[in-house]
Amino acid sequence: MKEILREIGMIARALDSISNIEFKELELTKGQYLYLVRICENPGIIQEKLAEMIKVDRTTVARAIKQLEVHGFIEKKDDEHNKKIKKLFPTDKGKQVFPFIKRENDHSNRVALAGLSESEGEVLFHLLQKVRKNIEIDWEFVKKGNKRNY
Repeated sequence: MKEILREIGMIARALDSISNIEFKELELTKGQYLYLVRICENPGIIQEKLAEMIKVDRTTVARAIKQLEVHGFIEKKDDEHNKKIKKLFPTDKGKQVFPFIKRENDHSNRVALAGLSESEGEVLFHLLQKVRKNIEIDWEFVKKGNKRNY
């Protein structure tokens, strides 16, 4: 059982590496495509929610957002009711590359799940959701400055 997380990590790193190489010509590097996809899927999202969604700290999301803004993929807009809140929206440029990123994701899913039946894919999905939910408990705990006992 202990090798499962290693396998998941290798899969994630391989897919991330592929995406970084393929999206380099779009000036999307270091996983920035993940942020752009979530912003395109959730226009008006705030940085904190984005960080929660991707499971990264605020500093990491702030750096990625800054680069996406510099390269013209997203823009920040003030919230109508609270000027301290900045909402994130894709620009036209961001909206144009989104379908390409989505096609790459769909292709990677097909490649990754090749040889699995539809029901096996569903079981894998549900099992991975369980694993993620288990990890989220520790992630939230540690994120608040706590130490795990192991």
